[in-house]
Amino acid sequence: MFAFLVTIVGISIFVGRYPKPVFTPIRLLWEDPLAQSLILDIRLPRILAAVLLGASLGLSGYVFQMAFSNPIADGGILGVNQAAGFGAALAIVMNGYLSMQVQISALFFGILSILLVFILSRIIKTENTIINQILAGIAVSAVFSSGIGILKYLADPLQELPNIVFWLLGDLSSITWERLIPLIPQIVIGIIIIWAYRWRINALSLDENVAFSLGAGKKFEKYFILFVAVLLTASVTSYAGLVGWIGLIIPNLVRTIFGTTGQKAIPAIMMIGAAYTVSCDTLARTLIAGEIPLGIFTALIGAMMLVILVGSGKIKIHE
Repeated sequence: MFAFLVTIVGISIFVGRYPKPVFTPIRLLWEDPLAQSLILDIRLPRILAAVLLGASLGLSGYVFQMAFSNPIADGGILGVNQAAGFGAALAIVMNGYLSMQVQISALFFGILSILLVFILSRIIKTENTIINQILAGIAVSAVFSSGIGILKYLADPLQELPNIVFWLLGDLSSITWERLIPLIPQIVIGIIIIWAYRWRINALSLDENVAFSLGAGKKFEKYFILFVAVLLTASVTSYAGLVGWIGLIIPNLVRTIFGTTGQKAIPAIMMIGAAYTVSCDTLARTLIAGEIPLGIFTALIGAMMLVILVGSGKIKIHE
């Protein structure tokens, strides 16, 4: 899987519309200063951002699905996507499309969503704490979705509204080293934490009493690993926008190939999720002269894969 990812990344670096569609000759890297700048300053940070995006959303989706024992859970189950989208839209309406402010606002509201879910889940009274969290997530998601609708209504239809809509569809066209580098440490740390917890995630997916008998904390560890997954989702969403279906499809695809064991599933999810996202983003920037939002490709391909997996019985919705 790692060799497959390296191959996809290596091909994507030289796929583009300069000097002509569809491939940039490798020799131009040292012969043409424009090609060198294009590859090193534009394509390379964008591809690295796609790698981190795919790996992070895939891992987060796996954590949510295991923790909630729900094969169709993804990053939106706790309202993180909607909250980050609201934060970005708010920054665009207030200050225009200034990338750093949009990024910080999206990250702040993404993290805020998980805090609100934890608070509301303690207020909601049911016998199952997981149900409490799901209901709280639905409520938080609805609030921020309504907020996005209000901001779209108030936005300038000529400038602000197109930026909001394009961001909500998911986009990596504006990625630069300056935007990406500050977020790399926290994304890498989050990935390392989930990697270190890969065997305990298996235990936390079991019944609470069984998990506790195996040495896994009933609440703290589950909340901790969920918070890390949310932080990963919010971090990548803050620069990429709302890119859906990766966290839903990739974990289910990997489980059909490698099984549910975290020791095998987690590294495979990282590699396949990253390769899938890089491939979709390469299509998004090369199929036409303009830019197609990344979220369109991930949703289109993801929907087809979901139909195939459900139709073949690989995903059992009732579980």
